[in-house]
Amino acid sequence: MTGFVSGNRIKLLRTGTEYFPALEAAFDAARREICIETYIFEDDITGRRIAQALMRAARRGVAIHVLLDGFGSKDFGEELLQEMGNCGVRVLKYRPDISPWTLRRERLRRMHRKIVVIDARVAFVGGINVIDDMHTPKQTPPRFDYAVRIEGPLLKDIYPVVTRLWTLVMWTQLHQRWHNPATSIHAARCGKQRAAFVVRDNFRHRKDIENAYLDAIARARTEIVIASAYFFPGRSFRHALVDAAARGVRVILLLQGRVEYVLLHYAARALYGTFLAAGIEIHEYRRSFMHAKVAVVDDRWSTVGSSNIDPMSLLLAREANVVIDDAGFARELRRSLNDAMEKGAHQVHRASWKKQPLQARVMSWICYELVRFLTGWSSYGRAREFR
Repeated sequence: MTGFVSGNRIKLLRTGTEYFPALEAAFDAARREICIETYIFEDDITGRRIAQALMRAARRGVAIHVLLDGFGSKDFGEELLQEMGNCGVRVLKYRPDISPWTLRRERLRRMHRKIVVIDARVAFVGGINVIDDMHTPKQTPPRFDYAVRIEGPLLKDIYPVVTRLWTLVMWTQLHQRWHNPATSIHAARCGKQRAAFVVRDNFRHRKDIENAYLDAIARARTEIVIASAYFFPGRSFRHALVDAAARGVRVILLLQGRVEYVLLHYAARALYGTFLAAGIEIHEYRRSFMHAKVAVVDDRWSTVGSSNIDPMSLLLAREANVVIDDAGFARELRRSLNDAMEKGAHQVHRASWKKQPLQARVMSWICYELVRFLTGWSSYGRAREFR
């Protein structure tokens, strides 16, 4: 894990309602370069809005590099792609070969990060894709998610990660090498927040994000709050939470209440009994679809990023989180999570959980065993933790 650095200014952004205006303003202020990594770039009202801001910047002479995931953005419109290309916006796709006729496990190793860097001066990191918050049918409140806006010394850790992956993708797809118009990273101290940039990949950083969580959980003394859209942790993670609860730490899980992906939804619910028996609180968010991937420990340590606590994020995908060691930021995020639980979540109690119909129990365990099997197959047997 990358070490903590001080002197940063980090702002919490809640849902696309706060994120996209901040992103658009940063694009309009860009002078030299904009770099984007996103799992989904949807050709909808929000995607068009962000694309227009990128094209405006390109017409001013700003170099634009957009890296999309080949699966998450497989439906990215050719018309919009051509329009952006005509304006000088450079777009690449990470692992674009997603043919349904191939069973190669590499297809599941996706680029799930959401990172934006402008002029090597300002960065955005989080879990929010370029997609309309109201994209899901019958959804009234916006999709529940977070990101952060970052200035300061942490840019020295973020910017090279972005340029390195772009260069790798260009080499593998026989494109020309990275042309970097930004002569230097603007990383002067501009705030008081201490933070670390943590990535997960399939080379040197396979467990960095998970280890950051485990370290914080092991050190927890009063409270752990984890919000994760897809929550299917391995044994070490489960044991760490149970151990924390056993030593008197209040452990709260805010999880997806609406069914978005049936298999993962019911597989995760197979673990509820273990957590509830250990005294861990489970709250299911039902007001809208939850996409958040954040945590707060002891009102001091917090993280915001793209990584879920599930096999896809912890074993396969490229992910990126920011870990913040700052009481003020942690309290702000904790208040936001508390508000979400009070206004949009339903607490699952052990007594009612034990009374659930047999059909629901069977469904959960079938999905649980299927996810375990798929995890082992897709990760070349490196899935013992998820048994």
